[in-house]
Amino acid sequence: MTRETLPHFLHASGRTFGKEEEQLVLEALRSGCLSKTGGSLVKRLEREFAAMLDLPFAVACSSGTAAVHLCISALHLEPGDEIIVPPITDIGTILPILWQNAVPVFADVEPLTMTLDPKDVSRKITSKTRAIIAVHLAGQMCEMESLRKIADERKVALIEDCSQAYWAEYKGKLAGTIGDMACFSLQQSKHVTCGEGGLLVTRNQEFAQTAGLFADKAWPRDINSLGSGRFLFLAQNYRMSELQGAVALAQIRKVEKIVARRRHSADSLSCLLTNLTAVSAPHIPAHTKHSYWLYMLHVTQPENGTHTQKIGDALAEQGVPAWVRYIADPLYLSPLFTQPATYGTSGYPFREYGAQKFERGLCPQAEAALDSVIAIHWNENLNSDHVKDIAAAIQLAAKQ
Repeated sequence: MTRETLPHFLHASGRTFGKEEEQLVLEALRSGCLSKTGGSLVKRLEREFAAMLDLPFAVACSSGTAAVHLCISALHLEPGDEIIVPPITDIGTILPILWQNAVPVFADVEPLTMTLDPKDVSRKITSKTRAIIAVHLAGQMCEMESLRKIADERKVALIEDCSQAYWAEYKGKLAGTIGDMACFSLQQSKHVTCGEGGLLVTRNQEFAQTAGLFADKAWPRDINSLGSGRFLFLAQNYRMSELQGAVALAQIRKVEKIVARRRHSADSLSCLLTNLTAVSAPHIPAHTKHSYWLYMLHVTQPENGTHTQKIGDALAEQGVPAWVRYIADPLYLSPLFTQPATYGTSGYPFREYGAQKFERGLCPQAEAALDSVIAIHWNENLNSDHVKDIAAAIQLAAKQ
């Protein structure tokens, strides 16, 4: 058993809230306006976050899923258009595609990082492909140079899902700065949080303007009109409140230090595991820097997941916040896709436009990779004693 309860994102022990957040929340309350449309804090968040990434535009919204939806909305998709996605991600990466009546096309992942395999992405592109969503899983960036080249050659958009990868790096470039657009999550478990919230960033002014309108019912607030002409297209209400903006503004100012602390403790754990043969530390390509939303422990002989399960169960029994497989199955095996359970019994848009069969074997590398991984919640407030306890627990569990 670990000597003490480990810091966890659901508790104050695992968060970085302090006087900075309190002061900005009080500023919002004392202003009397908690809506972005009349307030200043969300706008300040957008300006500051964009500047931190050296990008001209950011749009805040109500969740990370909403941020993905903003990216999708900016593409002005036609029904049946296709977007290439990985099968190992949060469902929030996929749902906005369906809400825009488009079709997610699953490409396989690289076995060790579980991020998109550029070779399979290239194979899955068709004349209907409009975008690739590169999900930086658990803090590990995708092979962005290859994906950027594919997107440019095939003239499709490249979207980065950075929800789990604040301040991760690829060849010296921060996550969110390589794609045409990128989205971030401010949900409770992320590196920085305001409970729920999201951010889109981009260099493209047209994308930013469309996304900003889409987050606010396509209502151009600068026209000062309540006439019928003000709702420009079908859109959502994804506005972030000033209270969320206040907390998020204080949080993003801490993100670089938070990621540095996560890296330091994760690197310490990896060093303590070097002599183990049953498990290994996360695979991190030399040209990338991981930001450790999760610590992905790999089981070297998973035995179709049975050995992985034994090790994962042993870790949980010792108080380590770990679970096996990250997700039980690739997303395409969910009833949403296999039935499909979309718009009533229509099966739309798959029955009209879908080309993939959502069944086991669609992405074999993803299916195999899930058998061998144990996800461990990681946290910036883990100290050296915590890390030693986790290492001892892994060493004991590896004997299973």
